[in-house]
Amino acid sequence: MFDFYFHLPLWIRMPAQGLAVILVLFPLAAACSMAERKICAWIQGRPGPNRTIPPWIAWVPVIAPILQHLGVFQLAADGGKFVFKEDPVPGHVNKFYFILSPILAMIPALTTVAIVPFGAYLSEGRLVPIMLANVDIGLLAVFAVSSLGVYSVILAGWASNSKYPFLGSVRASAQLISYELSMTLSVLPVFLWVNAPGGHGTLSLFDVVQSQSQPGFLGGLWFIVFMPLSAFIFLVALFAETNRQPFDMPESEADLVGGFHTEYGAFKWSLFFVAEYCHMIVGSGVFVLLFLGGWNPLPWLPLATVADWLGLAGIPLAMGVLGIVIFLGKVAAFIFFFMWVRWTLPRFRYDQVMKIGWQRLLPLAIANLIFYALAIAVIQK
Repeated sequence: MFDFYFHLPLWIRMPAQGLAVILVLFPLAAACSMAERKICAWIQGRPGPNRTIPPWIAWVPVIAPILQHLGVFQLAADGGKFVFKEDPVPGHVNKFYFILSPILAMIPALTTVAIVPFGAYLSEGRLVPIMLANVDIGLLAVFAVSSLGVYSVILAGWASNSKYPFLGSVRASAQLISYELSMTLSVLPVFLWVNAPGGHGTLSLFDVVQSQSQPGFLGGLWFIVFMPLSAFIFLVALFAETNRQPFDMPESEADLVGGFHTEYGAFKWSLFFVAEYCHMIVGSGVFVLLFLGGWNPLPWLPLATVADWLGLAGIPLAMGVLGIVIFLGKVAAFIFFFMWVRWTLPRFRYDQVMKIGWQRLLPLAIANLIFYALAIAVIQK
């Protein structure tokens, strides 16, 4: 039933997909911004956003107080403020690159989601992924494109012509190099297992989920149980790659004022944080696909089995919605974990971040790769 879309001309599908990404990720990033403040308030035992409400809704007797207390309208207030607030450009900056930097920050953030599958449905007895670009080099493309985001941070710090932003951009580049190596090494055991001898070589994230949906004990076991050290290394590197506390060295308000975005305000400032939340959403999705079974509800319980129980296997749309809901539920739980960690752990010092990356995480990732390479060779022999 989805075939009609793929028969549309490319000049129609490409803008439609790009618009869909923007219309989905921008509201999700805005929701993450509000959720961050609410979760922070809950953890620290204080009120969060609970007063903003439009005057034409405030008179509604029961619903209005509930929505106001939840801070639902804070999203609209923040968005309106960033769009209509005066957007200063300091006189001492390099104006062209200063304005270009937040735009460059958004490009990798919005591009990587095209390669991430977020559900599946049965078509003629075959499971088909729901994604914008089904490519065999899925994870490699995610790593290649997402790592380009650091260039916007470097450019923002350099174009600001100020010492604190420049130090923040230098920290960002060093941190990316330090943790990108460990992150890449941590996923190699997963693909050593997925690409069994005699099969076709793939880096597709859909094939990783399929590998966790097979019959048998190891076939249905999620990789977070089978490869816990790989999951831990990937998780720590993901915090560092997304500049989330305790690894937020490019910002580090305690010693760099605001880091790379010190000279930014209003809409350009907000673009940096929308990009950060988009990277966090995509990173959470990749972790869920690699180590938490993707859209499968439980270990040894694939989506196709659940859809068959519910009578949805023959209804592609209903099965696709079910898979998307399960996947997004896991992503939401993982985003909550991101925020929980931020408001629980103190920020590392810069020398500690470098020491963890090079002297702890990288040797651990190498040892983990060697161990699983030998173990998988023995198991699959």
